[in-house]
Amino acid sequence: MAPTRPERASEVVPGRPLVSESLLLLASAIWGFAFVAQRIAMDHIGPFTFNAVRFALGSLPMLPLIALARRRNGGYAPDRPPLRGLLLSGLAAGALLYGGASLQQLGIVHTTAGKAGFITGLYVIIVPILGLLWRMHPGPSVWAGAVLGIVGLFLLSVTEHFTIGLGDSLVLAGAFFWAGHVILVGWLIRRIDVGTLAFLQFTTCAVLSFLTALVVEDIRIDGIIAAAGPILYGAFISVGIAYTLQLIGQRRTPPSRAAIILGLEAVFAAVGGWAILNETLSSRALVGCTLMLAGVIVSQLRLRRRAVAR
Repeated sequence: MAPTRPERASEVVPGRPLVSESLLLLASAIWGFAFVAQRIAMDHIGPFTFNAVRFALGSLPMLPLIALARRRNGGYAPDRPPLRGLLLSGLAAGALLYGGASLQQLGIVHTTAGKAGFITGLYVIIVPILGLLWRMHPGPSVWAGAVLGIVGLFLLSVTEHFTIGLGDSLVLAGAFFWAGHVILVGWLIRRIDVGTLAFLQFTTCAVLSFLTALVVEDIRIDGIIAAAGPILYGAFISVGIAYTLQLIGQRRTPPSRAAIILGLEAVFAAVGGWAILNETLSSRALVGCTLMLAGVIVSQLRLRRRAVAR
């Protein structure tokens, strides 16, 4: 999963929307199928080892972006924050990324890729609700989307005995970390160039995951080699390529529209789980997934109208 960047409509660069939205759709497909890769990797290595290697490798494609940004600024960025502030920003974003990725990866061990994708997608609704802490008041569409999302989550995850599985609970907790990450990155991205922030947060997440793996997991080279395919997909395709596609696509797409398109990763996760892992969903779960996806879309409708008006 990769979160969308909060962005003002005035910051959107004019251009051909179809091309930009196609890039975002491709990114959502890559992230959706990444849930399948993450699920397969768990047959060989632990979740923290997987995240450590994935984000360490995924940080490498960010280095050319940093070099390009410095080159465009003549080797100097006049608005670059002091080194201490830069490092603290990267640590904070990386810590939230670590929390979201760890809980998601732990949850995938105990649930399906499709369910994990839909539950993670609730972060789109959680973001404006968390905004209440900063006195940001969500509109009626957000609350309507939240109700649809909660009802859908109930149908998808809560059993007839009113219990929720461990895996679904972990993924849901991770969605709150993803939402916090979106809010923090939305504030930082206007102060730090994209490549630098991405590299720092990916590196922080990799280090924290590695330290955790040393304590709670048995790190084996043969396991890492066996999971090489999912790791490489998660690192270079999901993190490196898809993240770049997101940045390019969002430059010419209003954030509300981008959130809806990127939210489709849940659909791709379900399709991938069905086609590759032979996962199936009951009729009740399918209705829940539909309501959750509708909630994501409805929560963005008012923001979309505002963006178009501007």
